[in-house]
Parts: sequence; C-alpha cells; structure tokens
Amino acid sequence: MDGGQTAQATSATGEHEPAKKPRVPGLSPRLTLLLAAACGLAVGNVYNAQPLLEAIATDLGIPLGSVGIVGTVTQVGYGLGLVFIVPLGDLLSRRRLALWQFTLSAAALLVAGFAGSRTLFLVAAGMVGLLAVVVQVLVALAASLAAPEQRGRALGLVTSGVVTGILVARVLSGFIADVAGWRAVYLTSAGAMMAMAALLFRALPREPETMAPITYAGLLRSMVTLLRHDRNLHVRAGFAFLIFATFSTFWTAVALPLGREPFMLSHAQVGLLGLAGVVGALAAGGAGRLMDRGLGTTITGLALGLMLLSWLPLAMLPVSLAWLVGGVILLDLAVQAVHVTNQSLLVSQRPEAAGRLIGMYMVFYSLGSATGAIASTAAYAQAGWPGVCSLGVACSSGAVLLWILTSRRRHAQEAELFPQ
Repeated sequence: MDGGQTAQATSATGEHEPAKKPRVPGLSPRLTLLLAAACGLAVGNVYNAQPLLEAIATDLGIPLGSVGIVGTVTQVGYGLGLVFIVPLGDLLSRRRLALWQFTLSAAALLVAGFAGSRTLFLVAAGMVGLLAVVVQVLVALAASLAAPEQRGRALGLVTSGVVTGILVARVLSGFIADVAGWRAVYLTSAGAMMAMAALLFRALPREPETMAPITYAGLLRSMVTLLRHDRNLHVRAGFAFLIFATFSTFWTAVALPLGREPFMLSHAQVGLLGLAGVVGALAAGGAGRLMDRGLGTTITGLALGLMLLSWLPLAMLPVSLAWLVGGVILLDLAVQAVHVTNQSLLVSQRPEAAGRLIGMYMVFYSLGSATGAIASTAAYAQAGWPGVCSLGVACSSGAVLLWILTSRRRHAQEAELFPQ
C-alpha cells in the first residue's frame, strides 16, 4: 500500500492536513455500477454469518449461548477499521488501498472457511470485519472521481449497492449453506472477492502522486481535530446515530414476532423480507440527484418525516404482512436517502478529508446500529411489538427534532456549496 502521497496543508484549526488530491477524471456509469457491486459484495461479508450461527456453533464446538461472539468480533474488527484504515485513503492511493483490502479479505475468508478451531475462526472473523471497511474507501474514491455536480448521484448509486449487499447477504448465505454447508459460504465469498479485485484492478484509474506526505500519526490527530471543530460532522453524525438506531431497532426485532403465532415463519422466510428493503434502498439513489441540485437539507427533512411515518404501517404487523412490507420499503427508502445526503454533504464540504470524515461518520452509524439492536430486544421483552414500535418512533422523532433545530444553518451552507 505505497500509493499516491499527499502534501500537507494547514487547516483553519491549526492542524496539518493532506492537501486535496488531484481528481482523476472518469467516473463513468459503468465504473459507478462496478463500485456499487464491489461495495455490496464487501459489506455482505459482515452479515453472511447471521443465518449460519447455529451451524458454526455445532461444527466448531461453540456453546449456543456464546455464539453471538462471532458477530461481536466481526463488528469490533469493523469499528477498528473505520478508525485506523479508512482514513488512510486521505494519505495513500485509494485504488491500491482497496485492492489490498480485497485481496486480504479473500485470504481471511479462506481461513474462516477452512478453520478447524473456534479460535482460528474468530481471528479470521475479526479480520473479515476489519477489512470490510474497504466499502468506505470505495465510497470516498467514488466521491473523489465524480465531478462535483454529479457527486450526489454517484454516492447514491454506490450506497444503494451497499444496502443491497447488506439485505441480500443474509438470504444468499442461507441458501448456499442449505446446499453445501456453512463453510461453502466463506469459500464462495473468497472467490468472489478475488474476482472483484481483478475487475477493479483493470477498471480503476491510477491516481497521480504528489509530494510531502503527512505522517500517519498526524492523520489520526487531525481526525480528533475534525471531530472537535467540524459542526457539519456533528450534525451528520447525530443523524447517522439516530437513523441507524431506528433501522436496527426494526431489523433486529422483527424476526421475533414473525417466528411466532400466527405467522410461524422460518428464518429463510424472514430473510426474504430483506428483499422488500432493497426496493426502498434502490429508490433512495434518486436522493443523490436532488442533492446535486442543492436540496440536501430539504431531502433530509422529507426523508426523516417519511421514516417517522413508516412506523404506522410497521405497527400493523399483528394485522397484516402486507402492511409490514409497505413499512419496510418506506423505512429503507428514508434511511438510505438521509445516508446518501449525509455523506454527500460531508465530502462536498471538505473533499481533502473525505476518508477521515466518512470513517468518523460511520463510527456513529455503528454505534447507532448497536444501540438499536440492544434496545429493541429489551423493548420487545418488556412490551412486545408495540414496545419496539414506540422505540422506533422515539428515535425517528429525535432525528426530526435535530433537523428542525439545524435546518436554517444547513440551508445557508448548501447555498454556498451548490450555488445556482
């Protein structure tokens, strides 16, 4: 990972930062779709294990009560990658960084697939999570390659690939495991990652090199400075925490009532519900186009209102699955529309710090997801599905309130970033 280096510059806060990388022309529709597919494939590795936990526990001798450690280790690795790997995209060639991550991910997946002990498997699972942050490296790369007036649309398409990968991974891994066992899921993923690395090697343009690099320690120090002083990051991180707490509240708890009377759905059938979410995620790509017209704050407000509204059909679960499917589409559409505008505004404001801003933003994404997962199961245990819906409404309402309190300043900022 010895790619392009960047020059130092002094920020308004007094910290030395890498100078803005020269943009390499060329984010064609074909390359945008390839990046979306690559992101979907990479992020799917974080969620592949969810339908396989029982089989993994039986094969490797992990007590069923402790098998959740697999997901925990993977998420811990992912969190470390957000802090220590993603920011490297502001220092090194993102192209080379991404290719190395895909290659090493394939190796980690192979180790997981052939692991004969729980210790080796857990180490491999942690490495899979650590390297899966290549998704954020590719998002920052897409932002740097796209022309400013097309950046929102590009990020919308790439983000749609990420969400599709998350939702589809659970379904595909379950089907592969049914046919060939849980190890085949990891071995198939390893092959797919190597194939994608070859495609990206041929398709991604090479980035020009510059002189006078900032040190890695300086890069990490600048992240602390950005977190302390960047008010835009504060607001977008708040949105990230609340929308993904809402998202996780629903998706963590929904399997509980669906597995009981009167539905009695299997795990595979519950997993198919994720396909409804793909519809909303793909539709959210249009938010990027509106973002390019300077309507990010307006889109954020409308999407947050839609997210709050989605809990009305979701609360109808005891009555009808059709209402549930409709609510899923609305929820995923709203969450991903806000996610796209969040990242677009962060990158547009400070493109030279795209890797660090996206990395820190995603930390709050992960914290929100973890909080929603823990709180939703507790709410279900205390008050059933109405308790889960009440929690979702509370998180959604908090996001709407944050938008109301900050919208005037955000409108002024967009007028500067996207002059008409």
